[in-house]
Amino acid sequence: MADSAPPRPTIRKLPADVVNRIAAGEVVERPAAAVKELVENALDAGARNVAIAIEEGGLKRITIEDDGCGLSAEDLLIALERHATSKLVPDTDGRVDLLNIYTMGFRGEALPSIASVSRMRIVSRATGEEAAEIFSEAGRLDGPRPAAYTGRSATGTRIDVNDLFHATPARLKFMRGERAEAMAVTDVVKRLAMANPEVAFSLESNGRSLFRYAAEGPGDAGRLKRLGAIMGREFSENAVAVDATREGVRLSGFAGLPTLNRGNAQLQFLFVNGRPVKDRMLTGVVRAAYQDFLARDRHPMVALFVDLDPEGVDVNVHPAKTEVRFRDAGGVRGLMVSALRHALAAAGHRASTTVAGYTLGKVRAEPAPQAGFLWQAPQSGGYVQRPAMPPQAYAPRHVEEDAAEEEYTPRGYVPEPGAPEAAPMARVETGPMPAPGTLAEYPLGAARAQVHETYVIAQTADGIVIVDQHAAHERLVYEAMKRQMAEGGVRRQALLIPDIVELSEDEAHRVCARAEELAALGLEIEPFGPGAIAVRATPALFGEMDAAGLIRDLADDFAEYEAGLTLSERFEEVMGNMACRSSIRAGRRLNGDEMNALLRQMEATPHSGQCNHGRPTYVELKLADIERLFGRRG
Repeated sequence: MADSAPPRPTIRKLPADVVNRIAAGEVVERPAAAVKELVENALDAGARNVAIAIEEGGLKRITIEDDGCGLSAEDLLIALERHATSKLVPDTDGRVDLLNIYTMGFRGEALPSIASVSRMRIVSRATGEEAAEIFSEAGRLDGPRPAAYTGRSATGTRIDVNDLFHATPARLKFMRGERAEAMAVTDVVKRLAMANPEVAFSLESNGRSLFRYAAEGPGDAGRLKRLGAIMGREFSENAVAVDATREGVRLSGFAGLPTLNRGNAQLQFLFVNGRPVKDRMLTGVVRAAYQDFLARDRHPMVALFVDLDPEGVDVNVHPAKTEVRFRDAGGVRGLMVSALRHALAAAGHRASTTVAGYTLGKVRAEPAPQAGFLWQAPQSGGYVQRPAMPPQAYAPRHVEEDAAEEEYTPRGYVPEPGAPEAAPMARVETGPMPAPGTLAEYPLGAARAQVHETYVIAQTADGIVIVDQHAAHERLVYEAMKRQMAEGGVRRQALLIPDIVELSEDEAHRVCARAEELAALGLEIEPFGPGAIAVRATPALFGEMDAAGLIRDLADDFAEYEAGLTLSERFEEVMGNMACRSSIRAGRRLNGDEMNALLRQMEATPHSGQCNHGRPTYVELKLADIERLFGRRG
């Protein structure tokens, strides 16, 4: 007997309440999503003041009050129907263009979806209309009817959402704790506030004010003030403006200096046509733009705003509209990377003020000496000053010249009588100090000493600067290499006698296989028998250097590269390692001319405020901060 065929399924139309609950599951997965949808409606209504209040993370109550254009009684009834919206206007032929979206919302799903899983009350008053209210109990409507509107403005809307998900108790099991839900609401509102600095926002949780942002003025100044209120004062003080346009796409916003960084990417924000979005492209863009300045486990702070024709971006990718798709994603990405790099280059040698704050926070006052004890001169290695020497010029001098000077006695000083010969902990260059007015011409000041043969101390017009000589010179060499590469290749200096570097056969083969690529970086090599390499030329800007050490470092680096990976794909890393190997090392003694030449080159070189790994190359301490350390100021 043949098996009977399975019964053909019957297609049924879902009831309206089930349809709304399904939609609610897509659009309103948690209280923060409901807040986002309702605040976006307020912004689309032209609100300039938006007040949000939640209880128990938004699960018990959400209240949104705005001063937008308001709704009439007739509008209230239609607003709670699915796919009813005022934000899509048909053309004369009745067609609606979904590619031209100028508003935050447009589907008409948010209000009925939220109403279907909660107890909702809306009271609103439109211009020239009496106030009206409507109630919804899990999608069952009551009203509209006249109401008393107690809003702070002539028009506006107040929406109360109570007992969210009471109609779908299974959904409540998937909610996180009250604190986590409240934090999610806070994040959503802050992102909307960042995108709309001209709108005042406030948020309360369980009757306690979490924040209150006043409306800011127009332009970059108002935007930066709002960003500073949310991302922190440190960001507003250490951010550079970003502004670039390419093929109808404009990128604006602010990017933090590389020395202002975090251990995660949570303080990186992207807005597209005023809409906060979460796009994986942002992480890649920021990493590419900052790759010269930060270690891979550090992340900068940025807030970027992309504005383009609505037809160039699809905002209908995700039900919650948190993702977008660009028509020319590659072009937008290229614009973002180049604009960020240009903005960072324009910052010059700046390092973030947080460097000084961190330094001062680490300083601890030493206990006061006991009575009867006075300061005594060092028992060894002390130096006393000779009469003033003739003025020293600040003419730049190549820091690699006169290597023999590393053994000289500090100029202008003689050993203290009776003290044994010993290397000083600090070297001080004599000579008259420039007038205060002259100091103002030098942002990094005039060199006054070298401490521990590692740090240069300079006096500025209103404080001091402490420079890490190795980190600073590493950045200078690296930037010079980049400039020469852009001009056709790093210039070489031939060695009179080639350096022969002994390696294993495998290491020698790895390095020689990239000889042509290394030649573009100014390093000319050739095989010299099994397991050896002859170095015939080195980058001219390196001066005298440890070529053998550099070759061994490169052999180690190449061992980690994938087969077939060109140096151009690891260009910054290879150049950075070469610059590090060739830079002034800690322990190198510098004279006054060399120290001042280093400072002047830093002032003239982009990105010199941080080394290739994102660490600061200098710390600036204002005189007022120093006086506070010594109790001279309150």
